This record gives sequence, structure tokens and C-alpha cells, in this order.
Amino acid sequence: MITFFYIVIEVVIAILSVFGNVLVCWAVAINTTLKNATNYFLVSLAVADILVGCLAIPFAITISIGIHLDFYGCLFLACFVLVLTQSSIFSLLAIAIDRYLAVKIPLRYKELMTGKTAREIIAILWILSFIIGLIPFFGWNLKYDRCRNSSVTNTTNTSLTAGTARDLPHSCKLTCFFESVVDMHYMVYFNFFVCVLLPLLIMLGIYLNIFNVARKQLRQIELKCVGNGDSQNHGLLQKEIRAAKSLSIIVGLFAICWLPVHILNCFTLFYKKLDLEVVMYVAIILSHANSAVNPIIYAYRIRDFRVTFRKILSPFSCKKENTNAPLYCHYILYCQHSVPVFINLFITKPYL
Repeated sequence: MITFFYIVIEVVIAILSVFGNVLVCWAVAINTTLKNATNYFLVSLAVADILVGCLAIPFAITISIGIHLDFYGCLFLACFVLVLTQSSIFSLLAIAIDRYLAVKIPLRYKELMTGKTAREIIAILWILSFIIGLIPFFGWNLKYDRCRNSSVTNTTNTSLTAGTARDLPHSCKLTCFFESVVDMHYMVYFNFFVCVLLPLLIMLGIYLNIFNVARKQLRQIELKCVGNGDSQNHGLLQKEIRAAKSLSIIVGLFAICWLPVHILNCFTLFYKKLDLEVVMYVAIILSHANSAVNPIIYAYRIRDFRVTFRKILSPFSCKKENTNAPLYCHYILYCQHSVPVFINLFITKPYL
């Protein structure tokens, strides 16, 4: 029964994740004002969240059922979400550094952080994410422990002795669970401490620095605010601070959603006899739910996203004033220069 409820909740999260993050990518694609370095990193984050909904959650459901799989097939299902988590962390770290540069060196920022530069950084970060997430495939896994008592499948030479076969690449069939294939030493000491906790602490330091620098600059502007130029700079800095606050909220939510599952991994490693099945299900759901909340934050905190979301969704909504009034539908066409053209259609209600 617990597994059933877990699967239902995961399916709902997957649908919301895909819908919301496709909306984010669509918004950046059609709105030229959203095409900047920061939002390219947000698109990278959205792509990772879409893949969580499309692939990682179905893989997690498969693992929760405990089906019989080849060792490396099970290991791939278990590790894929680690790739996406690492990509999300790298995207958030890149956003934090990007915002720091925007506040610290505003005059040189546009020259340094172009769209092309952002796309190149994103490509490098995704490559690093795959390398880090798939490290268990290079040997840091539980293959020897799980397969030494199983029948060995050796595709090289079936006549080899058991001792020799043990030293060569081989696999075995097993009931697929995350803890059956992934070494908790890797999850705790490397994945959590080095690849999750350390970047989160760095991001915390960066955002604290951003707010500190911005506060000092605002104070200087207020002291010498005599012309329109300074007033304009004041407004731009306020906008940067609001953007930094919005993005720091996203980092905070990521930490809230992902730290519980990593803390439970620590308990699994250090206190092996604890029964954490139900709590682990809740923690996994919380970690996956993070993929669905980011678009809500963008819509609530970032005006350009909010306006563009409305424009995208408006063709699918019809307003009706009363039962005899015509249906009022709102359509938007995006023309050659991305200028929205509104077409109002009055559809008369048929009388039966």
C-alpha cells in the first residue's frame, strides 16, 4: 500500500515537473527579454527537471518495485538521477556566480557573460555532471559484494576459472534496489559532502556577499543621488537585488528538498540496522518535488516570466461573462520580430 501511494504521488510530480519546466523553456524561447545568461542557466536547470519527470521518476518507480535486473542495468537506473541532481547543482552555482558578477562588476558584466559564454559553460557543466553521476560505473559500486555468490556472466571466456572471472568485468542478476548497487560511501563522502554540500555552502557565501555588496552600493548611490543617472543606477541595483533574492529562494528550496535524502543516506551508512523505508519514501518524494516548484517561483517572483507564462497559456483559456454572453477567447500570435499580436475572437453561444 505504501508503494502504491508513493507511485501515485511520483506520477503527479512527474506531470507537474514536465509541464512547468517546458513552460519555462518555452517562455525563454519566445521572449527576447528573457534571453540572457542568467536565464540560459535557468533553462539548463529546467531541462534537468524535465528529465527528472520524464526519466528519473519512472526509473525511481521501477527501483521501488524491486524488479529483477542485470547489475549494470540497475546501476544505470540508480545513477541517472545523480547526473540530473549534479547538473541542477552546477546550474544553481553558475547562476550564483553570474549574479555576483552582475552586482560586483556591472560595467564589465555584459562583456564577460554573453549568451555564447553561458551556453559553453552549460555544455561543460553537463559533461562534468555525467562524469560525476556515473562514477559508480567505473568501479565504485557493490558489484563484487552482490555478484560474488551469484552465477557469473562472463562474455569474454566462459572457460575461465572462478578466481580469474571474478577479476574481469562481469555482471549478475539481482533484485534491483538503490542500496543493492550504489555504495553508500560514494553517496555520503563524495556525492553528498563534496558534490552537494560544498557547492551549497559556496552558494550561501556568494549570495551573502551579493547582498553585502549591493547594500554598500545602494548606500553610496543614496548619498550622492543628485541626477537622473544615479536614480537610474539605484533602480537597476534594486532590480538586481530582487533577482538575487528570487534565485536565493530557489537555492534554499533545493537545499530543503534534497538535504533530507542525503541525511538519511548518512544514517543508512552509519546505522545499518535502522528501518527507514517510509521516511526514505517521503524524502525521495520531497527531492523529486523540487523539480516541480521552480516554475512556480519564477511565476511568483520574476515579472517577465509571469507575463510570458500568461501569454503562453491564454490561448487555452476562454472567459465567459454569463450564460447568454459570447465566449471571449484570447489568442496570441508571435510574429517575425517576436511582437505579440492579440486577436480577440467572439464565439457566439449556440442556442439549443
